[in-house]
Amino acid sequence: MHPDTEDLMTIQAPLLRATHGFTTRRGGVSAGAYAGLNLDDRQDDPAAVHENRRRLVTALGFQLPQVARLDQVHGDEVRTAQPGVQTGDALVTDRPGVLLSIMTADCYPLLLEDPEAGVLGAAHAGWRGTVGRIGVRTVEAMVRLGARPERIRAAVGPGISAGHYQVGPEVEATFIQAELGTHLQDRHLDLAGANRQVLLEAGVPEGHIWMSGRCSTEADFYSHRRDQGVTGRMWAVIGTPLMDAGEPERTVAASRLHSASQEALGSAGQGGLPVDALVRPASLGGL
Repeated sequence: MHPDTEDLMTIQAPLLRATHGFTTRRGGVSAGAYAGLNLDDRQDDPAAVHENRRRLVTALGFQLPQVARLDQVHGDEVRTAQPGVQTGDALVTDRPGVLLSIMTADCYPLLLEDPEAGVLGAAHAGWRGTVGRIGVRTVEAMVRLGARPERIRAAVGPGISAGHYQVGPEVEATFIQAELGTHLQDRHLDLAGANRQVLLEAGVPEGHIWMSGRCSTEADFYSHRRDQGVTGRMWAVIGTPLMDAGEPERTVAASRLHSASQEALGSAGQGGLPVDALVRPASLGGL
């Protein structure tokens, strides 16, 4: 247990068995416009962001050198995850000891798992990635590692809701041309619904898709649109910690994290997540 993670807050998806989380802005040391658990060091104090990352990763049973990150470019490129930074918008792995991470502040994070094959995926789905069907590309990459679409479980994390996301005529036309136009109403784009459609097209069963139902413009999150570009970023993370016989508490903590998540979110089912379902298992000092 680490005292400095007592206020750390993540959202858990009850369908996923792997260690994972969608962060909120609670529990970090950043200040000002980035106040809280900001995980992007491009504008914030790098030392504060490093501490925020350390708190999150440690509480999940990983170490910072095990994190696989992306220089996200709003495309549809999927990378086989390696610790460090790669360029693309999705990561897949079949290796334990690698923590996949996606960074967002209005775009949608997708976390995927085939629990039988031990194959994991994480994708960054902005409007361009959604049109490019980044969810399909991620599932295809997971299949190449041994996953099967009908076994894959997917979680769509917090992102900007349709009511707060009005798009221009060019984006509207692009979605209509991509056969995703049913997710538009008066130029308000339901990006979460569009990604759900893409996951279904990829062969993920309807009952295996969980939607957080949370909007990034809520106070719990960072939002690029709400804050006019001056804001922090959340991470969506998923991985399988290495079994470390020297530190059994990490394995126990990960198990309790999952159990506490199931209990807290059981009433939410596969629909939206209630505001009070931000999980704080005692075994992780508040994660």
